[in-house]
Amino acid sequence: MMEQIEKTAFPKDFLWGSASAAYQIEGAYAEDGKGMTNWDEFVRIPGKTYKETTGDVAVDHYHRYKEDIRLMAEMGLKTYRFSISWARIFPKGKGEINEKGIAFYGDVIDECLKNHIEPMVTIFHWDLPQALVDSYGGWESAEIIDDYVTYAKTLFQNWGDKVKYWITLNEQNIFTSLGWLTAQHPPGKFDDQKMFYQVNHHAFMAHAKAVLAYRELGYKGEIGASFAYTPSYALDCKPINAMAKSNYDDLKNYWWMDVYAYGRYPKAAMTYLKKKKIAPQMQSGDEEILKEAAKEITFMGVNYYQSCVCEYNPLDGVTPYGTMNTTGKKGTAQEIGIPGIYKNPANPYLMTTDWDWSIDPKGLQFCCREITSRYALPIIISENGLGAFDKLEEDGAVHDVYRVEYLKEHLKALGEAIEEGCEVLAYCTWSFTDLLSWLNGYQKRYGFVYVDRNEEGGTLNRYKKDSYYWYKDVISTNGENLYK
Repeated sequence: MMEQIEKTAFPKDFLWGSASAAYQIEGAYAEDGKGMTNWDEFVRIPGKTYKETTGDVAVDHYHRYKEDIRLMAEMGLKTYRFSISWARIFPKGKGEINEKGIAFYGDVIDECLKNHIEPMVTIFHWDLPQALVDSYGGWESAEIIDDYVTYAKTLFQNWGDKVKYWITLNEQNIFTSLGWLTAQHPPGKFDDQKMFYQVNHHAFMAHAKAVLAYRELGYKGEIGASFAYTPSYALDCKPINAMAKSNYDDLKNYWWMDVYAYGRYPKAAMTYLKKKKIAPQMQSGDEEILKEAAKEITFMGVNYYQSCVCEYNPLDGVTPYGTMNTTGKKGTAQEIGIPGIYKNPANPYLMTTDWDWSIDPKGLQFCCREITSRYALPIIISENGLGAFDKLEEDGAVHDVYRVEYLKEHLKALGEAIEEGCEVLAYCTWSFTDLLSWLNGYQKRYGFVYVDRNEEGGTLNRYKKDSYYWYKDVISTNGENLYK
């Protein structure tokens, strides 16, 4: 850490926010003309999710959005990041527009604006219309690029004058790796490395063409992608471990961020993939489009949860396909890596969550510094939060002091990054209300607002946790209470 001369406040126009995703909160999965998504299908495969949970009802935000936004307004939230379900706008992924879907999201946006909350829209947060999967394999086909751009343009044309912050893709690195490498997310493919890189190239092209379309339509707002950034530390100063970190960064971090920010792939990583014969096929003109779009993005979106450690991984070492902890039973996640390149052992200096995610507030400062140095872009922290087991008391209270401590320490680290010259526009916690945690059911809670539901059901009543009141105070003091 650089010497701290004096504490400065967060910028006066700082956007204190919180976030959600359509599939995880809305429910109403087959209502008002919405089409089926890949997730609506995937969760029906036995054994894929914790206790066979689905987002059919989720936490019923579709019917309760006014109540939820009222709670946000009462908290003083400055921005609400939410995603739009592609299948609610285009039930078949393309073709006819579902006007009831347009009306719903228009109402959500208007409700936010009425309550002085800046809407921050994620165009794609993993829920792909199943019709496009059935038609041409979804992201596996270059055909999806034009369909995504048509969808994105539809959103811009409806709300480009009202929404000033747009996120093209949420965690492209995660939905592609869990979808094509580990089979944990749709389409449930295992170890299809060549397709993994091809799918990512299609996603990059969809992002780039959407960014260019946004500018061509004349909109001047903020636009970029959100990347699940896991900054890395070398295990020690042994050169082979320092090289393992360099390889990890090229293959797991810069592969995405360099494309968003520069419009090009890291050279060493591309060379390695070509030798392995798994590099993506690029069409004539793709590089120029990626470079043009890189000039037009205005921020790097970061979803930050944890850091990792890098160590050389022998050829007969661990693979990328270890078990992920989806139960909340500590110590069940397995070490992963790429043989001959790197592995990610546990960090002995850090505590972990019940889901074996390392807790590293300094990592947030580290990644902001790295983005600032490497890309000179403003940053939006689009997700940061703690998944934990929460208990609803008889009086309706939830004493989540562990979440307050987690968020407080991360915000202090973010404040230090800002003092050191990083331009941070917004900080969105994950999440505002409790929600469906993809593979983990409803037991892994992230919200400021407790929702009474579990894997079997519940009343869906909302209760403010202690963290709700704490964050309300953070917002009202613009972060000054963090240092008291």
